[in-house]
Amino acid sequence: MGYVAVKGGTAAIENAERFRELRRLAPGVPPPTVAQVRSALHLAVDRVMGEGSLYAPDLAALALKQAAGDPLEAAFILRAYRTTLPRRGATLPIATSGMRIVRRISAAFKEIPGGQVLGPTADYTLRLLDFELDADPQAARERLLRELRAAEAGPLPPELPKVIDLLRREGLLVESRSLRRAPERLVDATREALTFPAPRSARLQALARGETGGLLALAYSNMRGYGSVHPVIGELRVGTVPVRIRRPEDGGEETIGEILVTEAEVIARIGEGEGGARFGLGYGLCFGHNETKAIAMAVLDRALDSEEPSSPSEDEEFVLTHVDGIESMGFCNHYKLPHYVTFQSDLDRLRAIRGGGAAAKGDGRDEA
Repeated sequence: MGYVAVKGGTAAIENAERFRELRRLAPGVPPPTVAQVRSALHLAVDRVMGEGSLYAPDLAALALKQAAGDPLEAAFILRAYRTTLPRRGATLPIATSGMRIVRRISAAFKEIPGGQVLGPTADYTLRLLDFELDADPQAARERLLRELRAAEAGPLPPELPKVIDLLRREGLLVESRSLRRAPERLVDATREALTFPAPRSARLQALARGETGGLLALAYSNMRGYGSVHPVIGELRVGTVPVRIRRPEDGGEETIGEILVTEAEVIARIGEGEGGARFGLGYGLCFGHNETKAIAMAVLDRALDSEEPSSPSEDEEFVLTHVDGIESMGFCNHYKLPHYVTFQSDLDRLRAIRGGGAAAKGDGRDEA
């Protein structure tokens, strides 16, 4: 890259930032508070937390407000802030079987232990503009609460069995190839560069931090035929799980809080193996409520287990090096920075080539 220092542009850059701030302060329209952003745009906040790789709803809402609603920019801001935080320890592994369920469905089985729990979703509604959202939100909230209380079916059990275990008990599932390897240490993808073939822990971390749209595009290409995965959702869960640490003084466990996560397990096509024909399994888990990302992640996890990759979405190095939205956005936007030297070099070279060709043609005509 050939960059040059730009002199005399400091005032212009500072004014550009002031103008950007001015656009957020529209006359007569009070800007939303961080609490309002967190509440009203909670799905966007959850997406920013996942891509920013930091579970902090208030900070994600602040970043989203600062970025004027741009989720990529907000995730960039949040991940940059994350690098300034000290690491005080590591949490213990979380068993999602003990998830406090908000939503739980299966597209593979109609009747599942504990029942289907639709929870908050727009899957079964028409995608039409709701002009009532511009009305009094408090009155609408109170009305919805009254309706939900009237239809309340009672509390859910504290723990619901995993649907996938039904197939696992029958020996109908083949685990991921990366799981069948020798036991490996957990890799911290924020501190170690990716190597290929990537350990499963690194693969899942890279996908969990990936940009939702990027994951979706690659998974969609595979599902449409540019790959071999045609999935069915074995189970999709949204809920809160406890975060635990080990006390240094006595080695006991301590719960320090809980986080909202989305988990997807997809059943892929039948494959032949040592145990005969079985189903393959893909896994996805991300911060917050982001079903599209969790499903796309699970599809790609299964696709990356292909014995003979036949498409970009089944190539581990291709997928894991291109799904990070912050890296890809940064690379795309860096082209807006000065590239005067490189372009002038290309321009001079092109002029020389064209000039040389014209001279050669002129010489030929003279000889004729």
